[in-house]
Amino acid sequence: MTVGVKLFLHLSGTGHFLKDVSGTAERHEGGRVSSRAFSLRMRGAVEILRASLEQERALRRPFLWLIVAAGGGVVLYFAAEREPSLALCFGALAALAILAMRTRRHARAHALILALAFLVGGFASGAWRTARVAAPIVPRIGVGELTGFVEEVDLRRAGARFILRVASAEGFPDDVVPARVRLTTRGDPSFSAGDFIGFKARLMPPARAALPGGYDFARDAFFARIGGVGNALGRIETMPPPDPAPFSLRFFAGVDRMRNALAMRVYRIIEGDAGAIAAAMVTGKRDLLSDDAKTLIRRAGIFHIITISGVQMTLVAGIFFVGFRRLLAMSQTLALNYPIKKWAAAVAMIGAILYDIGTGSRVGTERALVMTLIMLAAVLFDRPSLSMRNLALAALFIIAFEPEALLGASFQLSFAAVAALIAVYEWRGEYIARRRIDDRAPRGWWGALRESVGERLLHGPGAAIFATLCATSATASFMANDFHELSPYVLIGNPLTLAIIEFFAVPCALVGAALYPFGLDGFIWRYLKLGIDLVTYLAGLIASAPGASLPVKAFAPWAILFLALAVLSLVLWRTWAWRALAIPLALIGAMGARSGAPFDLAVLATGESAALRLSSGQLAVMGQRASVFAAEQWLRADGDARAASDARNGVACDASGCVAKAVDGRFVALIAERGAFLEDCARAAVVVTPRYAPLGCAAPIVIDRRKLSETGAVSLRFKGDAVEWTTARAVDEDRPWSPAPHVRRKPGFTARLSDEERSEEDARAMEPLE
Repeated sequence: MTVGVKLFLHLSGTGHFLKDVSGTAERHEGGRVSSRAFSLRMRGAVEILRASLEQERALRRPFLWLIVAAGGGVVLYFAAEREPSLALCFGALAALAILAMRTRRHARAHALILALAFLVGGFASGAWRTARVAAPIVPRIGVGELTGFVEEVDLRRAGARFILRVASAEGFPDDVVPARVRLTTRGDPSFSAGDFIGFKARLMPPARAALPGGYDFARDAFFARIGGVGNALGRIETMPPPDPAPFSLRFFAGVDRMRNALAMRVYRIIEGDAGAIAAAMVTGKRDLLSDDAKTLIRRAGIFHIITISGVQMTLVAGIFFVGFRRLLAMSQTLALNYPIKKWAAAVAMIGAILYDIGTGSRVGTERALVMTLIMLAAVLFDRPSLSMRNLALAALFIIAFEPEALLGASFQLSFAAVAALIAVYEWRGEYIARRRIDDRAPRGWWGALRESVGERLLHGPGAAIFATLCATSATASFMANDFHELSPYVLIGNPLTLAIIEFFAVPCALVGAALYPFGLDGFIWRYLKLGIDLVTYLAGLIASAPGASLPVKAFAPWAILFLALAVLSLVLWRTWAWRALAIPLALIGAMGARSGAPFDLAVLATGESAALRLSSGQLAVMGQRASVFAAEQWLRADGDARAASDARNGVACDASGCVAKAVDGRFVALIAERGAFLEDCARAAVVVTPRYAPLGCAAPIVIDRRKLSETGAVSLRFKGDAVEWTTARAVDEDRPWSPAPHVRRKPGFTARLSDEERSEEDARAMEPLE
């Protein structure tokens, strides 16, 4: 009987008997539990938990929870409303470190202080990372002249997107010179990575979250040191640089040129979406994919087939490791006298690093590289490579150097999946060891059934399906929270993806890249096309099946924390008494997932578009220049699988704006032109505008530029006469990626703003209505 079952029996009183610590028993009359019996149950449960904790300590599992505490510190840092003092963070960390050293003889105090030290360490890591990457951000839309080095170019079927390391910027608001900008051009680029170019560009600040609690591109752009996004205007000229480019820029620019050349080579040979998928699988360049292809593979649950992630990195390292080790093993002298396993691990580390560089060294690929290098380093030091401790060290590395990654879906999905697979591997080892010790035949039908199921889950196809099921279950809550959808057929899609990557993508990428300089790579890509045609055909069948993609409404903000703790409890603890804590955590998280705050009106941070719930109960998008990305975010958060283009019915729009009737009957107006204020302010209950609303606007609720500069994106819930507000920015929030507005007004303040506080085009709109 496992300790988890014992704990359940102690708490439930099953069988109407309970044994206390001394071995006595007390019968319960009529199923009623006396206070003494309850006390005995709790004592028994505590004893079981205490004994299980000793087992966990013997297995060194509490160390893993220190890494979780560090991750919790990162979450607290990003939840802060104002930027903390870096000196105070490191001072507190140093003080806790000293206390931890002084309390080593007091186990409980030492454990508590150590956990606090890791918590503060994660918090300090976030503050340190922010200080390291801080760079100027353009405050508002502007047009000016840019010069700089091209760092990276992503070719598209029409045009391209590129990242520019800015050398000079003239004519932009407040004379801001961002460190890097991301731009698009409609025509085929006449430049490549490493060139120094000059041109006129339209820049705007990176977009903030479209919905409170939603994806915040502005934060990601800040940590990538991207201070503006926009598009190039007119001709782009290549010119001599005033100073030579740094070596690192020249090196990675050369890598990017080779990646683009290889991607276009693959795309021209295979053509179409199959060629775009092949180019993405080989080089990591995904911009050639059409929207239809992205939707197809997303609905089939195999979107990771076009991302360079842990699966590809592990296969590459495995090919180098196994191949080089078997090559050395052909020599009896080397095999018997030298540590060829360690040599193979070192070669695999070099191969993994080269693969990471060759595929662009993206953030997600770097995390996979860290995990792979730590596991291969364990081989060098004669330690178990596939262990939860190594995964924890990889997570600690990410927390120390890229703490913002913890908030991204890539980190959450990859680490949850790998942790689940390692937990299955550990369980498999325990089961095999237990069978070797106890080789007796199973007793009774229950023992025979358990033995039969265990054997099927350890060997053959059952083992792969069981591992896939565990990894999918571990990532399900993160998928639902980040993407607002679940793919029920992922158990079919994932094995399919792994097979294509293992037998086609990775071998073709390595062999094709080696043969490309000699012009002998054509047959490799045609072989790769066979696998892609198969996967796209099967993906089409999966995507067209009923219920292929299940929409999920937005969670309550705290729900994912409890669901994540539930997953961590299952994979980090080894005893079932402590794993049982996942049950209440999962139940609380599930309640939060079902109680996500619905909204009747969502307004973009710029005020240019909004989503309104109509009398039909569905959302409708308002705004002539509505952002497709924002509209999709609103619909997904509402559990609506419609395309953004299908959510326009029920809204009347013209050049001056849009009007619609909300679910409770009140009129909502989105005003784009100044001339619409007079009429809409008089009749609408809610006025939304990207401009400054006139002082005399009589609408009960006015959401204008000044309001949105303080709140960011906002969502409203209509409850009779009351209105419940939820804002993306907290009151007085001031973070580097979400700076406080320059001017703040107290409620009811009606003084005229200065000319510097408003755009020239809105100056007349500030005048009171007649």
